[in-house]
Amino acid sequence: MAFLIFIFIAFLFLIIFVFSSKKLSPIPYFPSNKKDIASITKALGLSNNQTIFDLGAGDGIIIFAAAKVANKKKLNTKFVAVEINPILILILLIRLFFHPNKKNIKIIRDDIFKMKLSFPTTNYSLLTTFYLYISPWFLEKVAKKISHEFPKAKIISYMYSIKSLKKSEKKIQGKNTIFVYR
Repeated sequence: MAFLIFIFIAFLFLIIFVFSSKKLSPIPYFPSNKKDIASITKALGLSNNQTIFDLGAGDGIIIFAAAKVANKKKLNTKFVAVEINPILILILLIRLFFHPNKKNIKIIRDDIFKMKLSFPTTNYSLLTTFYLYISPWFLEKVAKKISHEFPKAKIISYMYSIKSLKKSEKKIQGKNTIFVYR
């Protein structure tokens, strides 16, 4: 019995390490609050020929919810989930397999701080939106990268404002604040 308890505790610590390890990802995993999904999806402003990036997608709660709405509305919206954590990538791939709009969802395992966002081999639309729910100390760096590579992109930040974009800020209040930047 003690051995089983030891195995369980070791497994629990392994899971905690994988989801919070700075070696696997400098950003800890905290999913967006389910109560805010409808508000976030509305803030994304889903439309035809739009591409939505979720940088640090985690388990994909936002990408998959938005893709489901787009599918119901028969929109040709593309979704790109970028994640570095291999456990979360596995979860994303499993969820993708069962999703009704999987043809419009792309999952990329990469480091959002090192990757080139423009993906030259893929034609992304002029209507580009980025969803960010990352640690506030990384927001400025990522927002600067987005603004450099996609100067006309819309940025949605969950819970944390982006100080350098404050002039174009619109707030949506849900369980947590959703910041919209143009």
